[in-house]
Amino acid sequence: MDSKPIDTPAANQAAANQTATKPNPSKDVKHPPRYAGFVAGVFSGITKLTVGHPFDTIKVRMQTSAEGKFKGPMDCLYQTLRKEGVRGLYKGATPPLVGWMVMDSVMLGSLHNYRRCIKDCVYPDHCELPFAGKCVAGILSGWTVSFVAAPIEHVKARLQVQYDASTKVYSGPINCAASLIKNHGIFNGLYKGLLSTMIFRTNFLFWWGSYDIFNTYFEKKTSMNKVMANFWAGGLSATIFWITAYPVDVVKQRIMTDDLNNPKYKSWLDAFKNVYRTYGWKGYFRGFGPSILRSFPANASALASFELVMRLFNQDASEEEKAGILEE
Repeated sequence: MDSKPIDTPAANQAAANQTATKPNPSKDVKHPPRYAGFVAGVFSGITKLTVGHPFDTIKVRMQTSAEGKFKGPMDCLYQTLRKEGVRGLYKGATPPLVGWMVMDSVMLGSLHNYRRCIKDCVYPDHCELPFAGKCVAGILSGWTVSFVAAPIEHVKARLQVQYDASTKVYSGPINCAASLIKNHGIFNGLYKGLLSTMIFRTNFLFWWGSYDIFNTYFEKKTSMNKVMANFWAGGLSATIFWITAYPVDVVKQRIMTDDLNNPKYKSWLDAFKNVYRTYGWKGYFRGFGPSILRSFPANASALASFELVMRLFNQDASEEEKAGILEE
């Protein structure tokens, strides 16, 4: 005998009511306010600058110096300390001090909002944004922050390659920025290297994709607390990012420190080919040691501080929701 329930208006109405009142798990999850990512990013930027700038100075000098000027990263460090003191390691630190605060605020704030937007618009019925959505949000945040990062990194790079009085052209970051705009305009001067910056930050795909994988693993498979899980996930994912993005960074730095009056490179591709013609494949990894040494402590500390501040904004959420704010 057929046991199929009788299809009546009353039964249909009851089923409709049950469906209408069924909770949508994606709408029950509490999120920090949309501005929280921008605020937390400021703290991330301060942390990153304090820990990472000395490594960055050595990296840029290794990337842009003439062949034979330094025997290696340690020799570069030794010569910098001997000739310029500790202050030499923090040359050009003023732009990134402000810059990292602004850049991390824009990068992490936009990442937080891109993820929420993609989840709400593309995956409204999911409790958590799928991996592909996280990767897309990472790329979009990289392109967004490039418009802030390009002029800051351009000024920083030009100040970092001023080794002594004979190579000094600019008295400081403001003088450098003003000179670039006055002599070459905003786009061809201050924003020189914007395309290189966007190509470089396309590799955020690998950073934020791997960050979520590591963060989930450490929190679910180990006894680490949230801060330590964020720390290790941030450091390891940043290491993966720099391994994949470093050759592009070498090209970016060469374009940003090129002679503006008599440029050596006609385009990004020309600069990329020139590195290979001059140094071979090894040229794409000049200064890699200081960069990889910097990437782990600087980014691990920065992301741990970011996640901590985000959790403070999300005090009313459950422990599960607080586990990884960037895992939305």
